[in-house]
Amino acid sequence: MNPRRDMRNNKVALFDGIEEGGKRASSSYSHEIDEHENERAMEGLQDRVNLVKRLSGDIHEEVDSHNRMLDRMGNDMDSSRGILSGTMDKFKMVFETKSSRRMFTLVASFVVVFLVIYYLTR
Repeated sequence: MNPRRDMRNNKVALFDGIEEGGKRASSSYSHEIDEHENERAMEGLQDRVNLVKRLSGDIHEEVDSHNRMLDRMGNDMDSSRGILSGTMDKFKMVFETKSSRRMFTLVASFVVVFLVIYYLTR
């Protein structure tokens, strides 16, 4: 056996059916297989596109709900700020008009009440 001839036969078997421009298109069987694979790939792509579409819709709904929640929180914080500023104005008025001994008693009682509530909730 001639090693060059065996090598040439292997090359012919390996590249059988390939022309210079690419694959031979004469085989209808390979064309049908290619079409079937393309159809399967397109179906897989369509499934992925549908999945991405659903995910993006879910993300959009989630973002909208979070924006609504943040708007409500902002409004609540604004109203709380208004209430606290009113309360602080009242405290300032009380501290300015009362004597220092009464102010100390008031502050000490608030601290005691706060500590009692803190230890009870803990």
